[in-house]
Amino acid sequence: MSDPIAVPGTPANGPEMSTAETLTGIFFEPSRTFESLRARPRFLVAGLILVALAVVATVVLYLRVDMGQVIREQIERSPNAAQASEAQKEMQVRFGKIIGGVVRPLVVPILIAVGAALYMLGVMAVGGAISYKKAVSVWTYSWLPPFVLGVLIAILVLFLKSPDSIDPEQIAVTNPGALLGEGSSKVLVAILNQFDLLRFYGLFLAALGLRKVAKISSGQAWAVVLGLYLILALLRIGSAVLFGR
Repeated sequence: MSDPIAVPGTPANGPEMSTAETLTGIFFEPSRTFESLRARPRFLVAGLILVALAVVATVVLYLRVDMGQVIREQIERSPNAAQASEAQKEMQVRFGKIIGGVVRPLVVPILIAVGAALYMLGVMAVGGAISYKKAVSVWTYSWLPPFVLGVLIAILVLFLKSPDSIDPEQIAVTNPGALLGEGSSKVLVAILNQFDLLRFYGLFLAALGLRKVAKISSGQAWAVVLGLYLILALLRIGSAVLFGR
């Protein structure tokens, strides 16, 4: 049997796309984009965009919301608040503002590195194989569209809502937990937070990416993605049960 006629510009191992084309294609042609990443995995530019977006979102948050006051209110609600002096509380507020401003952007590359490792191990667990570089490209590109949309929504909310009514931990209203009031059960909020539309969008892209890049079945790809999602969801809910956050 003769080989099928090759489509011009589409090599056997995936279509050729430039970095700029993959960055836009992941929004409109995710399947073709991941096929291109299988042949030429890349993630640096997409990762830098994620970090830059995290920086922008953090700067806008600090400009619109008095994070010092938010941190002070959290300190006052803590069980050890009565034992701390005003000087100690003020130091905690200053330290918290610095840590919050620095950690938010820095956590992005950490999540990329750890998430890619978990994807690689997950693919191996279901009988497939994927290099770490390809796993990084799948993680980075699968979370690029939902991250962009989430930052845009967050910036709109920060400018449209009164700063006093904004919860820094629930800015983008994309899950039912964000609709609950401040006095709601932390456990209930944590449970409802797991049903996030942007997170589901990212899970869909991740499953598609693993299927295309690792060349595993759709069932295997979803097993990896949903398995990791359920583990993280249980950890978040467990944190709310044990620590109230």
